[in-house]
Amino acid sequence: MTSLPQPADLASLVLRTDFTDEAAWAAVKAAVDAEAVGATFVSDAAYDGVSIQALVAADAVAEEDEQVGYLFVADATTMRDEERPLLAVDLWNEPGRTFRVPARWYPDVSANLSIGNMDFEEFADAVGEDGAYRGFGDEDD
Repeated sequence: MTSLPQPADLASLVLRTDFTDEAAWAAVKAAVDAEAVGATFVSDAAYDGVSIQALVAADAVAEEDEQVGYLFVADATTMRDEERPLLAVDLWNEPGRTFRVPARWYPDVSANLSIGNMDFEEFADAVGEDGAYRGFGDEDD
């Protein structure tokens, strides 16, 4: 696998890895777009079924200025679940660490990670019992 695609400035990479349902992918993009701007959507069959380990490895071997640092994966779970929970993947501090981010919460995580206001682990440490980030508990759902 070559280097991961680069997101636009101040945007996060949303990488599709499940190609079983075009309507579900359109719904994922619509759900993310409804909540925020700042997503670079990549739908490339070369990433069909790719593992988290392969994504980590691809980022690790890239030149430093081409490393992504984190990304959001639209996998089979994302496509099936009505909350459209993307899988956030750390590629920098704890490569391979993941948590789920329902589309409703994507702007909070994406914006703070893209400007370096917060670190991946701050969000990962705030997940609920289901492994999904839904705010820090003092916010309304």
